[in-house]
Amino acid sequence: MSLSRRDLPPLNALRAFEVAGRRLNFRVAADELGVTQGAVAQQVRALEAHLGLALFQRLPRGLALTPPGASYLADVTRALDILGEATARLLARTDAVTISVTPTFAAKVLIPRLADFNAALPGVELRIVATEALSDFDRDQVDIAVRLTHPPFPAKQEARLLFRQDLVAVASPHLVGRMTLPLAPEQLLALPLLHDAHGHWPAFLRTSGKLPGAVFNQTTLALDAALAGQGVAIAARAFVQADLDAGRLVQVAESALTTGPDYFLVRKRSVFPVEAVDSVWDCCVTQRKRPV
Repeated sequence: MSLSRRDLPPLNALRAFEVAGRRLNFRVAADELGVTQGAVAQQVRALEAHLGLALFQRLPRGLALTPPGASYLADVTRALDILGEATARLLARTDAVTISVTPTFAAKVLIPRLADFNAALPGVELRIVATEALSDFDRDQVDIAVRLTHPPFPAKQEARLLFRQDLVAVASPHLVGRMTLPLAPEQLLALPLLHDAHGHWPAFLRTSGKLPGAVFNQTTLALDAALAGQGVAIAARAFVQADLDAGRLVQVAESALTTGPDYFLVRKRSVFPVEAVDSVWDCCVTQRKRPV
């Protein structure tokens, strides 16, 4: 049975119900909506009166959904998501795609391939946001993200493995000079070690002690220091392969460390596919195995 659109509940009441159902707290829902707690409670009561059903159980410390309320919440959430996506698509430039990546991925993988992306994506404006912070696809208006993470992924997200985190130790050939490679662990410890925020050196050298050396908040900065001959850095092979091939860096240890999590391409599943976003996604998947 379908209702006339005139008989549908007001949108504000549905929005209040969706947030309250997700938060299970009128006060927290009010904070998210920017209204008073009383306004949220009033909207929910009006919705229950309109439907003739109790959607929540009022508990001393919060709320609980009734069985009809839980079922209705799933449908209302899906409907509001569709409305939100439709509005975003209407207002957004269809030829602009925002991709959120880590600073190291931007510097070592994406930027060297920009010419390839531009050639493969004529007319698409690629907007690159380099940040370590996890992106909220809706709040931050991000179409695609590259993140160091691991499965499982939410049902609302699509993910594709880009590359494993295979860590290698690298240095400038000027730093190691005529030393015979690969170096033994004790030889590595005699050189300046360059650390990043991930702190993989103890695991790489199989030691639990604190290791000396400069510490950088981003892997790309540690690699820049290694390129400048300031020490030995450790990074995913995908980030240093171009420098190894060009002779700007050398792998100084025979062993490598494969550790998780891995680098994934992630986007929100949408009932309204956008050609430009699909094109950038497909290009990222294609480019992942090509040399820089």
